[in-house]
Amino acid sequence: MEWSFRSAEEQRAALRGGAVSSVELTEEAIARIERDDKAINAICVPDFDRARAAARDADAAYARGEDRPLLGIPVTVKESYNVAGLPTTWGMPQYANHLPAEDALAVSRIKAAGAVILGKTNVPFMLQDWQSYNEIYGTTNNPWDHERTSGGSSGGSAAALASGFGALSLGSDLAGSLRNPAHFCGVYAHKPTLGLVPARGMVPPPAPALPVEGDLAVCGPMARTARDLALLLDVMAGPDPLTHGIAYDLRLPPARHERLADFRVLIIDEHPLMATGSAVRAGVNRVAEALAAGGAHVERHSPLLPDLTETTILYGRLMMSNVGARIPAEAYEQVRTLTAGLAADDPSLDAARLRGMVTSHRDWIAADIQRELHRHRWRQLFTEFDVVVCPITSIPAFPHDHNPDRGAQRLDIDGVEYPYMDQIVWAAPATMSGLPATAVPTGPSPEGLPVGVQLIGPRFEDRTPLRLAELLEQQLGGFRAPGTAVGDESPTVRPPQRNSTPASGT
Repeated sequence: MEWSFRSAEEQRAALRGGAVSSVELTEEAIARIERDDKAINAICVPDFDRARAAARDADAAYARGEDRPLLGIPVTVKESYNVAGLPTTWGMPQYANHLPAEDALAVSRIKAAGAVILGKTNVPFMLQDWQSYNEIYGTTNNPWDHERTSGGSSGGSAAALASGFGALSLGSDLAGSLRNPAHFCGVYAHKPTLGLVPARGMVPPPAPALPVEGDLAVCGPMARTARDLALLLDVMAGPDPLTHGIAYDLRLPPARHERLADFRVLIIDEHPLMATGSAVRAGVNRVAEALAAGGAHVERHSPLLPDLTETTILYGRLMMSNVGARIPAEAYEQVRTLTAGLAADDPSLDAARLRGMVTSHRDWIAADIQRELHRHRWRQLFTEFDVVVCPITSIPAFPHDHNPDRGAQRLDIDGVEYPYMDQIVWAAPATMSGLPATAVPTGPSPEGLPVGVQLIGPRFEDRTPLRLAELLEQQLGGFRAPGTAVGDESPTVRPPQRNSTPASGT
């Protein structure tokens, strides 16, 4: 039996029952990587020797009667996470030989849970693109079409999952970096509530791995099924003991509903600042139709929804203030000069991003207060709805475009060109307000490329969009391996059947 496309949940059941060993799972995964990754380039730092040793240890642990959540399951880790003994570069050539001595906290947690780490996955330079390429490791291709991007910045992780290189992967998200690659590659991802998963050790070199409280960015799980997302989230989540004294038990509330018919869902497929392509709109409509067929209460409009234009501009200011704090002094002064030349009434997203990079602390506090008003609007909205469904980005995976001038890059949306950087608009609502968002595949575009949507839920109610993702998986079919036709019920790609026991609390 081939295991490469089986879910982590299925692999765990087989390991527990003795139907397969971790060594067998690991060797199969390594063989697939060695055979197929030359064309994909998802695994930028293999760690096969230590993976084989970890698999042997896992089999010995099972023989002793031990059982841990990820024991013996092959996984991958985004290059930006510190893994002791492996390079962490964030795609920056000057740090090609930067070798952290300690694991990131999330990595130490999956190791403690028994995971077998196959290696690290490719990223863009400084994690700052929706394409995963850099001078050290080259370009990661989309498994569905090698001429197209796999997404970014967790593009290597998404491509690895879609190619059968491990059952799970660790990613991160600031501007859609979990959701965007999942959408482009046809897999699942979950952007957790801000603060749920500690980011210690997911840090650009040569910065020390300190427990810095994040403002927008999160670490999160990627998988090929919705239930696997919950499995990995349970392992990753929980307070950092360096900031909370002890690692106490944090239990998220259960999903608001178990049945599709009980969910109240708001559907959004239009944004005032950017068009939604027909392929993505069709994906949103497939979800809307599945929800309605399952008896869910579905609405297309709500006066409670925070203003999307204001959300995007405010998000741009907050995000770019983080970027501005990290750029060299000379570059910062150049941005100050450009900002001074902007017209006072320039409403463009480019202007908002430039202003954000030189935001004063006073202005940042004002923006943060405005963000809290948006969070309150979301709280009000989630008294009437359980989940908001919307696009992740406006089009399926686009052809590689490595033009160093971001201002000159364009996206073709049904024959009309839009600024490349403006695709950030759909990342903004969940990220700016710290909300959980689950990326789910909806089926292929007319060209045969994956299309996904995001399910945005209430703060610290991550299990609600995760549960809806699971229910939609049963309706829409979930992940399909590249080259698999719609309706193929091959056991390697079928959605898992849910048992009667809800996922345990974190």
